[in-house]
Amino acid sequence: MSLSLPDLKLLRIFVSVVRHQGFAAAQQDLNLSTSAISTYMSQLETQLGLSLCHRGRGGFSLTSKGELFHQETLRLLGELEGFERYSAALKGELRGTLNLGVLDSTVSDPALPLAEVIGAYSQEYPGVHLHLSVASPYELQLAVLDNRLDLAIGAFSTRMSGLIYQPLYREQHWLFCSERHSLFDARRIPEEVIAQQRMVGRGYWSQAELAKHGFKHSAATVESMEAQLILVLSGAYIGYLPEHYAQPWVEQRRLKVLLPTTFGYQAPFSLIQRRGRSREPLNQTFRDLLKAQLNRA
Repeated sequence: MSLSLPDLKLLRIFVSVVRHQGFAAAQQDLNLSTSAISTYMSQLETQLGLSLCHRGRGGFSLTSKGELFHQETLRLLGELEGFERYSAALKGELRGTLNLGVLDSTVSDPALPLAEVIGAYSQEYPGVHLHLSVASPYELQLAVLDNRLDLAIGAFSTRMSGLIYQPLYREQHWLFCSERHSLFDARRIPEEVIAQQRMVGRGYWSQAELAKHGFKHSAATVESMEAQLILVLSGAYIGYLPEHYAQPWVEQRRLKVLLPTTFGYQAPFSLIQRRGRSREPLNQTFRDLLKAQLNRA
């Protein structure tokens, strides 16, 4: 006896509900009322013969089987979209949506001409809809694994299995203080004095990563470079920033590099994609354009 596959519409509704963590939050994305979403979810659970989620006063959450089914649904929908793109490419067309993710504050990095790459890509493939997201390294990797992103660019200190990491370039980081900090006008600052300052850490850094940069603990935590810059400019903290991102404030004498030979480091940037998706036309054409642009730089 053969089992029929669930309706793809029901699967996409299920994925949206999980992404938004509830029926009400998914309304706008699906353009459906909560009662309609509830009806469709009940239909999917009836077809499958199992409960996918808990909903009610306790909030939305997936059942253990719902978690497993969600992961398989993401895989299936990702492969289906890849098949649709491949079929279009066979006809000489390149259509669909390319979901691209990137680390924040890269727009000022001359080593990553992303705007130029996107401009060339859009001109060459006008039928492709581009969706660009900015997120932390951890979020970017998870999104690529879940097929919510096709490609992502960033610096990934911790790698995840199931992903391919293609090296791109290295981004220079320095440790900074602002003109409001007591160390700004100091000269010949000992390393141990700097290590004792109130330092801004990054939420995606492990304790080992923090120690590698010379600090035992952080006095504040951020998830983006803009937040990092704000805290450093406050004068209450010191913190790492990319050279290209901090340069305008250095030129205005609002930021100063602290002991560059000791505390400077380079972050290796990579292009990541999920294993098994490297031959998909949208991914491959974007990779080729990015590689060509980096070779010209």
